[in-house]
Amino acid sequence: MPIFFLKRLIGAVPVLFAVSLFVFGFVRLLPGDPARLVAGADATEQEVASAREALGLDRPIWEQYLRYAGATLHGDFGVSSRTHEPVIAVIGARFLPTLWLTLAAMGWATLTGGLLGVWAGVKRGRWQDQAAMLVAIGGLSFPGFWLGLLLIDLFSVHLGWLPTGGYDGWRSLLMPSFTLGVGVAAVLARFTRSAFVDVAGEDFVRTARSKGLTERRVIWRHAARNALIPVVTLTGLEFGTLLGGAIVVETVFAWPGLGRLLVDSISFRDYPVIQALILLLSAEFVLINLVVDLLYGVLNPAIRLRS
Repeated sequence: MPIFFLKRLIGAVPVLFAVSLFVFGFVRLLPGDPARLVAGADATEQEVASAREALGLDRPIWEQYLRYAGATLHGDFGVSSRTHEPVIAVIGARFLPTLWLTLAAMGWATLTGGLLGVWAGVKRGRWQDQAAMLVAIGGLSFPGFWLGLLLIDLFSVHLGWLPTGGYDGWRSLLMPSFTLGVGVAAVLARFTRSAFVDVAGEDFVRTARSKGLTERRVIWRHAARNALIPVVTLTGLEFGTLLGGAIVVETVFAWPGLGRLLVDSISFRDYPVIQALILLLSAEFVLINLVVDLLYGVLNPAIRLRS
């Protein structure tokens, strides 16, 4: 297992290098002058030039990248142009709200979607299968911002049970996590059903039944376990997507997370924060893929041995 993990870890290095190049080039293509934004609307040309020098934007582009890459390797992501605080502190203050929101959404979505998919697969072709897939399609059809507004109108405005937004305890987590997880649960339900139906027709499942095992043991010990392998991949990708893409939900519920921070930073041309955020989210995708690879090895030792 350590060699298996080490190979995957080394393979992630060129990916992160390519991402750092892309991110650095991308933020330089954004319209607007960050030095002008930092100096202020009424600043003189000399003050703008001083701000540009302080930000290091007066240096050749290759030198800017080398300085950025070198500092990043030492864990230094610079200082925010907007708040003048270390980027690490700015991101750290927004990371936990997004992490809690993502974990809550993925928790209920994975459990509900997985069980619904297995149930539909077991009842394939019956009304239960059709009902489960109808629910899944309904979940995919709801735009996140619209569902969020409906929930606020019902549970906050009319019933007064939950706060309309903000980050204040578990009650404020319910509506945004549900809104964020609905689409994921629907995708997982459909994907789990397809994977389960494919696996249920394999020889080893028929062999398990021919041995006289109970249907429950055949489903959960043999069919569902092998059907989980592609589902684990999808779950990892969805987790990464939620962690970095909860912008709409965070905006609707005034959630102080990374999504809103990214939008605010792009509006202000805050290069250090934008670069650090995108690099962090890319590294998070790489890490999740590493975890997925390790789970492959746990679920099916043959995959680990082949690698």
